[in-house]
Amino acid sequence: MNVQISEIKLIELFIEVDDLFNAYLEYRKSIGDAPRKPTRVTGLTGPEVCTILVAYHYSGYKCFEYFYRKVVLDAHADCFPMAPTYKRFLGLIPRAADLVYLWLLYSVGRANRTGLYFIDSKKLQACHLKREHSNKVFKGVAKKGKSSTGWFFGLKIHLVINNLGEIVSFDLTPGNVGDNNHNLLRKLLSSLEGRCVGDKGYLTTLFSFFYENGLHLITKPKKNMKPLPVENELNLFINKRAVIESVFDILGTVCDIEHTRHRSPLNASVHIFSALVAYQHMEEKPRVFFPSKSKSVKIAA
Repeated sequence: MNVQISEIKLIELFIEVDDLFNAYLEYRKSIGDAPRKPTRVTGLTGPEVCTILVAYHYSGYKCFEYFYRKVVLDAHADCFPMAPTYKRFLGLIPRAADLVYLWLLYSVGRANRTGLYFIDSKKLQACHLKREHSNKVFKGVAKKGKSSTGWFFGLKIHLVINNLGEIVSFDLTPGNVGDNNHNLLRKLLSSLEGRCVGDKGYLTTLFSFFYENGLHLITKPKKNMKPLPVENELNLFINKRAVIESVFDILGTVCDIEHTRHRSPLNASVHIFSALVAYQHMEEKPRVFFPSKSKSVKIAA
């Protein structure tokens, strides 16, 4: 079901990204690296393009062309009086890639470091597995990987969220990168302190490394592993790991983070990053509420 985005929300999104863009320009000028002025001025500025891209995911529409024609060119034409045709707008998306990524870093950086985190990944299929060798769009970018639901060909989005449902760390990798990849885990978790819960796929030899740096990485053991007892206080947190699945569900059903109609790896990245920005701006997110009692479980630590 499509949700009509309000003009107030469009203005809020634009003000934030426009302020961020101006601050970025001022920073580049301060270090003597002023950006070159474009020789051709487009009808929409970079912040306006980013606002449209993020508003699409926030709106709940499942077809960007339909959203652009019905919302940008019709319902909110007063907000974008210089908006070009749909085909022309597609050519502006690559120009906004850096700003969308900067906006995502800014949104993630503002998330609360609560000390309680959940980590997981989601597959993003580029095409059906039987057509992996004929796929030209993601050639050399997407890889064949395996998830809990079977083999796939595409990418992986890795997220770390806090107990408030906010994204605090992310990464986008080929599908063959394992969840317990050392370089990946260092990138996602090195700046965090507290406790982080993941599934069995995050069993790694880096437990002691993270623990020494203030982060207790917790996973349930495999069947052939000797479990360690855990205090009841920690059970309340461990049993809520499924909250990150709710985040991925929102990204898939509302933000439309995954589809197989991409015609450019760069545009696909912009699509994914703008979906994450849209999620960060949602007022209602899945949160963790701890019950008064919880059954004892065993974990690997």
